[in-house]
Amino acid sequence: MDNRRLILLFVFFFSLVMLWDAWTKQHQPQPPASVSAPVDPVAAAAPQPSASLQRAASEAAKAATAPEVAPVKAETVSIKTDLFTAEISTLGGDIVSLELNRYKSVEDKTQTFALFGSKHHYAAQSGLIGDGLPTHKSLYAVAAGARELADGADTLQLRLEAPAVDGVKVARIYTFHRNSYLIDVAFEVDNGSAKTLAPHAYYQLQRDGTVPEGESSMVSTFTGPAVYTATEKFQKVAFSDIDKSKAKFNANADNGWLAMVQHYFVAAYLPTTGVPREYFMRKVEGTGEPVYASGLILPVAAAAPGSKTQISTPLYAGPQIQKTLEQLAQPVASGGVGAEGLPLVVDYGWLTILAAPIFWCLEAIHGLVGNWGWAIILLTIAIKALFFPLSAASYKSMAKMRSVGPRLQAIKERCGDDKQRLNKEMMELYKREKINPLGGCLPVLVQIPVFIALYWALLGAVEMRDAPWALWITDLSSVDPYYVLPVIMVVTMLIQTKLNPTPPDPMQAKVMMAMPFIFGGMFFFFPSGLVLYWVVNNILSIAQQWKITRDIEAGGKAANDAKA
Repeated sequence: MDNRRLILLFVFFFSLVMLWDAWTKQHQPQPPASVSAPVDPVAAAAPQPSASLQRAASEAAKAATAPEVAPVKAETVSIKTDLFTAEISTLGGDIVSLELNRYKSVEDKTQTFALFGSKHHYAAQSGLIGDGLPTHKSLYAVAAGARELADGADTLQLRLEAPAVDGVKVARIYTFHRNSYLIDVAFEVDNGSAKTLAPHAYYQLQRDGTVPEGESSMVSTFTGPAVYTATEKFQKVAFSDIDKSKAKFNANADNGWLAMVQHYFVAAYLPTTGVPREYFMRKVEGTGEPVYASGLILPVAAAAPGSKTQISTPLYAGPQIQKTLEQLAQPVASGGVGAEGLPLVVDYGWLTILAAPIFWCLEAIHGLVGNWGWAIILLTIAIKALFFPLSAASYKSMAKMRSVGPRLQAIKERCGDDKQRLNKEMMELYKREKINPLGGCLPVLVQIPVFIALYWALLGAVEMRDAPWALWITDLSSVDPYYVLPVIMVVTMLIQTKLNPTPPDPMQAKVMMAMPFIFGGMFFFFPSGLVLYWVVNNILSIAQQWKITRDIEAGGKAANDAKA
């Protein structure tokens, strides 16, 4: 098999891998989408602790799952901080809407992006498990207080109070922080009863299984719940596995966190390490649409009669900014919350081991130039320079193959259908001209993992969202609005095709000529940051290949002239 066939097969293989990866993510089994009304939180029961926890709160669990006697009227409280615009319902105290003020909606650039909301049902819920204690189905009253983060203030608190039951008063307290996507979700229990209370708290994220806003079939990433524990590390769970009761994750631990992951953003409960917890995932029944609840159950310190107890768990709801996630993963003593492994929520595909350090380099370059577009260009140049010797070896081999193309064609015509003779004469020609048939392919294969990792690093980086480059490119995470970059990419690929050896087989030649248009068609729907990377890489490759090809052809001509 000659070098050209190997290159052609490699191109086909790489194309199929990329297309298969995108197709499987887009067409993985999912529950049918629904356009029904937003989920009624009253219909969703509170989670139940496992057998080990039920012994501590068996009768309390019955109260948590009991249906409401009659519908209750709820209102929403609006909260405004520098980073959030939130809507919190007095029914259950759920965060039913959470807009991220610094990010624009993909569908409507005049609107802010809503991480939680009813359009794609997504809410943060929590409650207590214990006799008469409030759940996410209970009605709260709103205590007096500010609703907007004041100038000069670092925190804003919202206090919701549940009706007293048998002398037990419960308050739910949300604490928002300036310049932080962390929200402290706390319960304060004032035990005015005559018995000791030993409740449990549950925190859950409830959302439907539809594709998030702005997700493309060509660049789709994982959407769904995930659990991290020290023993099993990062475990993603598909909604389809929850449907089939085949979800696999470490359900019991004294460490770790639970998250709901989507492209660019994440919501995660980050409880204190060392506290026993139970993770759960389930499909919420009776909601009229496919909705899933994923969460965790934590013990609350016991409260003797006349005493108080409380529990507070941080909720991170925001962008997957690497520096922020890395800081949160640090121990509390170092300014973090001890959420080990939190940076893993960034979806770098199956080459995380390469993509993570590549993004670190990209971020370092951005720190110098202050523009993500130029950072992409400079990183591409740096990687191209790193692989310059390998690329040179590949292009030299292809240039030599190109130079003997007419002689290969003559051999093919002379040998006809005699494959054995054809292969023998071709190998003799390669040996005589000192050409390695694999020389053009193997150096490329070595580079492919790095370039795929760079592709995933750019795809998973929320830092590209709303990040401008120059001229008409105002958002590197969105499609080029005028398709200039994809057109340039097609042109560069056509030039590369012309520089490569012409396949002797007419069908192969037609396929090679069609490849730029096939890839170009795909990249019309890719984020402009990814297309920019490929365009720059192609231009650098063309320059290097053209120079090497010209030198080899000139050397060959000089040698022939000398012989003459």
